[in-house]
Amino acid sequence: MIVYYSGTGNSAHCARSLAGALGDECVSAFEYIKNGVAAELSSERPYVFVSPTYGWQLPRIFAGFIRSARLNGSREAYFVMTCGSEIGNAGKGLRALCAERGLDYRGVLEVVMPENYIALFSAPGPEEAKHIIGRAAPVLEHGAELIRRGEPFPERAPGALDRLKSGIVNSVFYKFVIRDKAFTVTDRCVSCGKCAEVCPTNNITLSGGRPVYHGKCTHCMACICRCPAQAIEYGRSTAKKVRYYLDE
Repeated sequence: MIVYYSGTGNSAHCARSLAGALGDECVSAFEYIKNGVAAELSSERPYVFVSPTYGWQLPRIFAGFIRSARLNGSREAYFVMTCGSEIGNAGKGLRALCAERGLDYRGVLEVVMPENYIALFSAPGPEEAKHIIGRAAPVLEHGAELIRRGEPFPERAPGALDRLKSGIVNSVFYKFVIRDKAFTVTDRCVSCGKCAEVCPTNNITLSGGRPVYHGKCTHCMACICRCPAQAIEYGRSTAKKVRYYLDE
């Protein structure tokens, strides 16, 4: 079973690609997370958890989903993490999560996809994004073949910088960077409510037809990247930046 969490579509794309290659079921964690419901899942095939990388670790919001889920059947767990460049030492946390849940950790596959964290970085234009997604295809095909053969994903030895990024930098990232105070709404807002609809933490409500943030942001970038009017900004850092959302 392929279980995924996705804010702007990269991980959803990878999950669906794997499901198609493996002929397996594909389940989104979004509604479970948004509604605060523990998932009850059952699979005789290995679980394949697909998600973005937040601060060189599995997103805490998705780790919480896995912790609360009732996972029946197979105890094998593969992880696929999308990223703009690399995932650091994320494997250490994944191994610990599997030990906590009584799962057999089968490794993590790093898949470079178009950058979407526009609060800090720049997303590629459509043509460049298309090329990046194309380069990810054989990586996913190889990952599917390893799963099909029952082999673990190969582990690479993390360096000192990897350990730093996934350790103290991740902690600092969540403590000081993951905030919603910098989000602003321009006069382009059409009061469609899309931002509230796609927010996994129910952090956004509409007041007078305009989005209001309530301090529970996870920085998935869904609200800013999926706004049809491009009416949401993150301080000055997103002004005139390309929005990225992979819609399929």
